[in-house]
Amino acid sequence: MSLPEHARRNRTAWTEFAGGYAERAPRSWAREEITWGVWGVPDSELHALPEVTGKDVIELGCGTAYQAAGLTRLGARVVGVDVTPAQLETARAMQAQFGLEFRLLEASAEDVPLPDASFDLAVSEYGASIWCDPYRWIPEAARLLRIGGELVFLVNSPLSMVCAPFDESPPGRELLRDYFGMFSFEWPELDEAIEFHLGHGELIRLLRTNGFELEDLIEIQAPEDARPSRHPGMPSPDWARRWPAEEIWRARKTG
Repeated sequence: MSLPEHARRNRTAWTEFAGGYAERAPRSWAREEITWGVWGVPDSELHALPEVTGKDVIELGCGTAYQAAGLTRLGARVVGVDVTPAQLETARAMQAQFGLEFRLLEASAEDVPLPDASFDLAVSEYGASIWCDPYRWIPEAARLLRIGGELVFLVNSPLSMVCAPFDESPPGRELLRDYFGMFSFEWPELDEAIEFHLGHGELIRLLRTNGFELEDLIEIQAPEDARPSRHPGMPSPDWARRWPAEEIWRARKTG
């Protein structure tokens, strides 16, 4: 693989993160229902996913592949794609432990070595959706999807990002960053990883440019019993009950 600098940096960072995710992987794989985001809101409440039984599904930036596992249990034919070998090693260990089989592919979600129009659904939950360049991975998702196929992905809300301090402390109630022109975010005090976030208007234009029509934008509200996230920089549950910290986009490929 020939990777751009941001992908190499993120692969290095996720190699370092992988041990912690390996410890949590059995709990994630054991979930009976697919959930979304840091507070684990069930899909049965959010209705983010279409019917997947018998569908060809690709998870872009699958990590330890717990979402791919849940989709497989629902009857989908799944391929999990991730650029970090250490994460895929955990995913393979979980496949053996839980007796689930689906294809795992080491590749960047910006350049997937699979044929055009191979899938009915592309999914990303904090995978490609924030760790890949949106001007690369969204066109790649469009290439991989059949006409009528859907793209479903979860990201941090732009509001949470413009309220985020520069040291990755939790967002507060003050606007600290520019909304216009937002793109790449780095947290050098913690790691060398690079995140990508776009404003709503820019993301809608990017989706439309690549043949998608927006089906839904689901702004997640933290549940009343939500506990503080273990992830640095995430808002408190109280913050996320008042304002959206996470959002799920649903788009359909029409052209």
